[in-house]
Amino acid sequence: MGSIQSTVAETPLEFETVIPVRLDRVPWCRFHWMLVIALGITWILDGLEVTLMGAVAAVLQHKATLDFTGAEIGFLSSCYLTGAVLGALVFGHLTDRFGRRKFFFITLALYLIGVGLTAVSWNLWSFALFRFMTGAGIGGEYSAVNSAIDELIPAEYRGQTDLAINGSFWLGAALGSLSTLITLNPAIFRINLGWRIGFGIGPLVGLAILYVRRFVPESPRWLLTHGRIDEAEEVVREIERHAGAAHRIASTLPALRIRRRRHFGLEVIFEALLHRYRSRSVVGLVLMASQAFVYNAIFFTYALVLSRYYAVRPDATGLYLLPFAISNFIGPLVLGRFFDTIGRRQMICVTYALSAAVLALTGWLFMRNMLTSLTLASLWTILFFFASPAASAAYLTVSEVFPLEIRALAIAVFYSAGTAVGGIVAPWFFGRLIDTGSRGALFAGYLTAVALMLAAAIVELAYGISAERKSLEEVAAPLSSID
Repeated sequence: MGSIQSTVAETPLEFETVIPVRLDRVPWCRFHWMLVIALGITWILDGLEVTLMGAVAAVLQHKATLDFTGAEIGFLSSCYLTGAVLGALVFGHLTDRFGRRKFFFITLALYLIGVGLTAVSWNLWSFALFRFMTGAGIGGEYSAVNSAIDELIPAEYRGQTDLAINGSFWLGAALGSLSTLITLNPAIFRINLGWRIGFGIGPLVGLAILYVRRFVPESPRWLLTHGRIDEAEEVVREIERHAGAAHRIASTLPALRIRRRRHFGLEVIFEALLHRYRSRSVVGLVLMASQAFVYNAIFFTYALVLSRYYAVRPDATGLYLLPFAISNFIGPLVLGRFFDTIGRRQMICVTYALSAAVLALTGWLFMRNMLTSLTLASLWTILFFFASPAASAAYLTVSEVFPLEIRALAIAVFYSAGTAVGGIVAPWFFGRLIDTGSRGALFAGYLTAVALMLAAAIVELAYGISAERKSLEEVAAPLSSID
């Protein structure tokens, strides 16, 4: 795809196209499966690596390794998230301006380099730098991958596909949990070697993804707004060929009128986010911040809770991570289709509210010392069955309710703002609470997360957008479109 090169000079300033509607009407085919595998597999690797970081937290506190404190473990998690914030913003802007496809490779390469270097960290600051690089790569991936998925997947399947791909992170988390049973087992590897081997495996597997992504085309929707009509047409024809869809039906489809424009200034972007789509911006920020706070508060400190309050050995934490990693993966698969049938607003409200209820109950039982390590893991498993589709729906929301020309940047802005508010602070904050040894203090932290999740459910109910089974152009008209 791409043998036809239409230049801006050859493209009329204004033109009509039915390409977006054709993309939405293409039946599901092997092209879509290839897209899911090529783009979604990054989430599996990220889940494997992040789970490994959570599992090795207690190992890294051992004097025979790097002798970190609980607060330093939280600081390292914050470094990763800070990198993700900055990477999302930088690569999100570049993705909107220069295309989705080329940044699939750049961001993935940066991510794999960061993970590989983490394996050879020698002190706190080297570990922090490499975690920052890893985060920057994955932050860029969020922008490029989520925007491309939404622009290439038919409207009928967009919600459940997006949730399933984001939820595949937890398939990697389950694999990461299992891998720690080997890499963190002192009977197999020395304590200061096993965790390094775990981090080193990811880059080797990730090299195969770079090859698979060669077959993912540029987004035809992005090509259209940059005046590259012939290339967009070629990509869509190829997708229709895979699906066996008849090109002749195109003449009966409603056309979209576009005014070619290569890029937009910051004033146009801020006007769209802060004025034209202000209520959508509020929804996106609240959804992203609340789910980031909950996940980072629990996930990055779970190994510390098991070690301090339940005397669980570091090499056994993978067993405790495994069940709710599986629950996180199954939740979007089971509930995802209802986001396309029952509706976005209804399902987002329900999943956020149920997550808050289970978290409040778990925190109260923990404070009263009424839970064992196994019952705590069981309740977390129930919690994340609902929290995982809720969190994935936050990414879905910010990727589909803003115009195409600022879609990747919008994902980056709200991911970054939500992570800054709810993610960067949470690991450090909960690390400090755990260091106090007080169950009551940790329960207060959990109640903060409960309040954020309930607030998100209320905001979604009031201002959420019913985007199910609608084309992206119907949900938010491109800034380049002529009304």
